[in-house]
Amino acid sequence: MRLANLRGRLTLVTPGGVVDVATASDGRFGPDPQAIFDDWTPFRRWADDLGLRVGDPGEVAPSSNGHLDPKALGPVVPRPRQIFAVGLNYVDHSAESGFTQPAQPMIFTKFASCLTGPTGPITLSSDTVDWEVELVVVIGVTASRVTVDRAWDHVAGLTVGQDLSDRALQMRGVPPQFSLAKSFAGYGPIGPVLTTPDEVTDRDDLELSCLINGEVVQHGRSRDMVFPVPVLISYLSAVCPLYPGDLIFTGTPPGVGFGRSPARYLSPGDVLRTRISQLGELRHECVAATDSTDPATTLPGGRKPT
Repeated sequence: MRLANLRGRLTLVTPGGVVDVATASDGRFGPDPQAIFDDWTPFRRWADDLGLRVGDPGEVAPSSNGHLDPKALGPVVPRPRQIFAVGLNYVDHSAESGFTQPAQPMIFTKFASCLTGPTGPITLSSDTVDWEVELVVVIGVTASRVTVDRAWDHVAGLTVGQDLSDRALQMRGVPPQFSLAKSFAGYGPIGPVLTTPDEVTDRDDLELSCLINGEVVQHGRSRDMVFPVPVLISYLSAVCPLYPGDLIFTGTPPGVGFGRSPARYLSPGDVLRTRISQLGELRHECVAATDSTDPATTLPGGRKPT
């Protein structure tokens, strides 16, 4: 099953077109893409039984050329209660970043206001904005103290994510400002759809890549995670409950701009494409900021630090 946020409405994506969930279910499930996660188990049963109805007149509305228009899509999970992110979860990325591989998952957060859809402009906060392709896990069933062998049972689906990072802000000061530097508006693109794990050939081995203006700058496989998805879910849920609709950005493979010599960052006009095999692609155009106020040098009320 594949789900989309089509113009703010929860939508099933099928080879023959798209199905508006609220209409097809006669209102049993509402149109809000976020609300469905609180009804995930009954919704999944209903969707699995829908097969014979797909294609009925009035329920399927194929988009142009038989494909879903990415420009009409919003973030497939628009308002998660929690967003977790994992740093240094690929050995080669730890090395290129100049860090020792951590013995346990390194967790930080991204704030929900950073989420955006799979296409459109992204405003660069500075001249040190970096790219990070990531597999994003969406929780479907509340997870609390989950064992590794049961972790996948709590997953609604997978999607493509981009963990954009303002490196100057991130590395300014001790300790670094991971969460803040990764949470500017638009710095959490996800999509284009949510794909349930049964739709992929191997949920533990997906190909990730990131391209800038057609040049491949990152390429890796999720099988190379130091802490795979089940381990991350078990680790996090031992500390706090994971709620339906929560997101986990699972880390990025090597190839980021910060790790290059000299460092390379995104510039206005760059086209950023983020891909994961069997899950889809994000495409964004980088644009310059019209207001260059630096959050690290401005205090509340417009005062400057002394």
